[in-house]
Amino acid sequence: MNCTSGSMSSANRTGLCMISLLSFPSRSLDRVSPESYRVAGSCAAILKRPSAVATLPGLRAKISPRRAEVKRLQDGERGAMTRAGAPEPEGAKVAYARGGEAELEDEAMDFGIFNLMGSREADKPTAQVFGEVAEQTRLADALGYTIAWFAEHHFSNYCLCASPLMMVAHCASITKQIRLGTAVVVLPLYNPARLAAEIATADALSNGRLMLGIGAGYQPYEFERFGVDIAQNLEMTDEFCDILDLAFSRDFFSYKGKHYQMPETHIPSRPVQTPLPIYVAGHTQAMFRAAARHGYRVLTSGRVGGVKLLAAQYADIVAAFAAEKAPLSRAHITVNRFAHITDRREDGMRFAENARYQSRLASSLRRRQEVMRGTVLVDVPFPDEPPLETIHNDLLIGDVETVAEKLVAEIRATKPVHVCFSFKVGNTPHKAAMRSMELMIGEVKPRVEKALERA
Repeated sequence: MNCTSGSMSSANRTGLCMISLLSFPSRSLDRVSPESYRVAGSCAAILKRPSAVATLPGLRAKISPRRAEVKRLQDGERGAMTRAGAPEPEGAKVAYARGGEAELEDEAMDFGIFNLMGSREADKPTAQVFGEVAEQTRLADALGYTIAWFAEHHFSNYCLCASPLMMVAHCASITKQIRLGTAVVVLPLYNPARLAAEIATADALSNGRLMLGIGAGYQPYEFERFGVDIAQNLEMTDEFCDILDLAFSRDFFSYKGKHYQMPETHIPSRPVQTPLPIYVAGHTQAMFRAAARHGYRVLTSGRVGGVKLLAAQYADIVAAFAAEKAPLSRAHITVNRFAHITDRREDGMRFAENARYQSRLASSLRRRQEVMRGTVLVDVPFPDEPPLETIHNDLLIGDVETVAEKLVAEIRATKPVHVCFSFKVGNTPHKAAMRSMELMIGEVKPRVEKALERA
C-alpha cells in the first residue's frame, strides 16, 4: 500500500482519508485502493541523519555506532539490517528512500486549528472541555481546515489533555479528511517502546492522517512529578528520535544509549505513512538546528508577539538550516497564532486578555514560578510583558478586514506552509470560537489569498 504525504497540496489532501475509524471493522486497510494514497516522495527528509554531529548542540562530538547504523539504513542499506539478513521488500525501500531524500513540493499555504484544552474555570467538567474540542474539530473538518492539533501537558489547568494521541484516535472516528496532529508529544515523559507502538497505532486508526509533533518539554513542574530530570531533556529527546527511527524502519532493533537501553525488540504496530511527517516544536536556535539536522519540520509560535517577533523567528530558522546545510524547503514552517474575529472592540480586548492569561501561565511554568490557588494556576505577569493594548494590536484580533491585513503581513514575514490558529483561549465562549473558525475560512482566507496573489 502506498502512503500519504504530509507535504501534498490541499487539493490532493482533500481527496484522502475518507475512511473513518467507525468503518474499520468492516473494511480492512488492505482493501483500500492504491489510488487512495500517494508515495511520500515529497515529504521532508524525515529520517535522514548527518554523518558527523547528529545531536542537539554540544551533546556528543561524534557519531555513535548505533547512529552510524541508522545512517546506513537511511542511505538505503536496509537489507543488511533486517533480522537474519533477510532483505526488505523493494517497495518499502523505495518509499523509505524517497521519503528521506526528496524535497518538499511547493504548495499553497493552508490553515489549521490548535487546541490547548485549558480550563480557566475551576468547575468546568473535563468532559465538556473535550466535547467542545471534538465539536470544533468536526467543524474544522467540514470547513476545510487541513490539520487539527492537540496539546499535551500535565498536573494543572493550563492544559487538561495528558495524551494528544488519544485525541487523535478519538477525532479520527468523528472526522473524514482533516489531518490530526500532536502539538506536541513530550518525548522525555514517555517510554520509547510504548510510545512507538502508540504512534503507529494512532496513524493506523486515523488511516494515515497523523502529523507527529514532538518536543523536549519545558515545564519543570511536569518533569518533577514524572521523576525526570529536565536538565537531561535534550539528550533524552535526541536518543528518543533514534529509537523512533529504528522502530519504524526495522522489523527488529536494539538500542544502547546513555538514557535508554532496549534489547532486540519488534514493534508489531506499523504506521500507514512511511515515513511519518514529524515536526519539532520550539523557539530556539537549538531546536531549529535539531529539526534541520534530523530532517524534521518546524512548528513554532509567535506567542503574544507580532510581526517583528515572527520575522526574527524566521531569520533564526533560516540561519539554523543554513548552519546545518539543510534546504530551507524542508522546514515546512508551521506557525501557531491566536485569532479572534469580531466587529466589537470589547470582545477583542477580552480575547487579548485571555491570550495574555494563557501566556502568563506558560511563562510561570517555564520559569518554575507557578502559583496555585487551590487547583487553579494564578496568572502572574511575565517579564517584559507588553501592555494589553499592544497584545490586542499584535494578535490576529479584529474584524474580517483587519485580521486579513494582519495575517498577510505575518505570512510575508514568516513564509509558513501552514498556519494553525488558537480560537478557544482561556474562557473565550465556545460559540465565539466556532464563529471565528467559520469567518477565518469563509471571509478572511479569500482576502488573504487575493492579497498574496497580487504580491
